[in-house]
Amino acid sequence: MISVLVVDAQPLQRFGFRMLLESAPDTEIVGEAENGAEAVRWTTELHPDVVLMDLRVPGVDGIEATRRIAAAGGRSRILVLTTFDVDRYALAVLRAGASGFLLKDIHPEELLAGIRAVAAGDAVIAPALTRRLLDAFTDQLGDDLREPVREDPRLDFLTRREREILVAIGHGLTNGEIAQRFTLSESTVKTHVGRVLAKIGARDRIQAVILAYDLRLTRPI
Repeated sequence: MISVLVVDAQPLQRFGFRMLLESAPDTEIVGEAENGAEAVRWTTELHPDVVLMDLRVPGVDGIEATRRIAAAGGRSRILVLTTFDVDRYALAVLRAGASGFLLKDIHPEELLAGIRAVAAGDAVIAPALTRRLLDAFTDQLGDDLREPVREDPRLDFLTRREREILVAIGHGLTNGEIAQRFTLSESTVKTHVGRVLAKIGARDRIQAVILAYDLRLTRPI
């Protein structure tokens, strides 16, 4: 069973999530929180597999709650629900440690699929969508995107091929596209990706993309 903590300021929304999660055979709701402070406390006490986080909660907002939960180093992974055309804080919450986000107008089965993916250790946002998201928020990345590549000790642990893979991940390429670019099998690419994530300390591809941008390995295209 995948245990889920629901964080949303609206009681009706939380009720809807509870009904959905209880209707699925492999998910269960272990708690509810109506603000960020409660989310952090309940995550610490309940250790849910997935925290379903609304960004717009009173008091400690969803971004700060995500940052605190991720910084604690527990096993709980955070899936954010947002409205992409309204929220300007998507990049910030990814930086804070979220494993991805979905739009609030998605179908119930898509939300369940996202929860399962996050619980399994995957990033919910598809690589190509991640790239478009970051491009849309280029201004938030700062005015120094033209700076040279930044040195970081994590890069020292990467082989030349693994560094190339990290750059490709940063560009939003799928495993299949990476395999085609470097004439590799997809299974080999999957192994490389796993090693890259482990060496740079990224929990998923989204965090790898963020690092690639932060270190100027990748520029918006």
